[in-house]
Amino acid sequence: MEPIRRPAVKRTTLQEGMTDMPARKKSIAPEHASVSVFSRQLEFPMLEELDILNVTDEVSRVVQESALLDGTVTVFVPGATGIVTCLEYEPGVIADFKAAIERIAPRDIPYDHNLFQADGNGHSHVRAGFVGPSLAIPFIGGELMLGVWQKVVLVNCDNRRRTRKLVVQVVGS
Repeated sequence: MEPIRRPAVKRTTLQEGMTDMPARKKSIAPEHASVSVFSRQLEFPMLEELDILNVTDEVSRVVQESALLDGTVTVFVPGATGIVTCLEYEPGVIADFKAAIERIAPRDIPYDHNLFQADGNGHSHVRAGFVGPSLAIPFIGGELMLGVWQKVVLVNCDNRRRTRKLVVQVVGS
């Protein structure tokens, strides 16, 4: 099989790239404005595969604890079999989400991972990979800018119960 050939990328310096751009406006932020970072690690017991927890209140509390008013909060689950996402947290959506995950990466088909690892969780890694381990949410006035029904959820894709860590990092001013 012949390798894929991609066109060369033209690299420009900042000055070259700026020649066709309009003059920049001066920032309206005061010169003394600074950005702060505030981090917390939380832990949640996950009781089973596809256990889904609403962690919105805990994330909001970390933003409040940071005392920052405006910025972005990143929510991240370390590990290769966890998911962080937004869902409407009600029984119908939860059931639909679990069914969709099962259709995307069924547990009862062969996975190469399982040939090399005895844990039998190849499907867990694939499931987590499709959705991802992190979420960024803006906040204004210390309040998460989520939709009315939108909740931050933590999902355990692993085939066993475990305690999941959640890293919540608030960046702003």
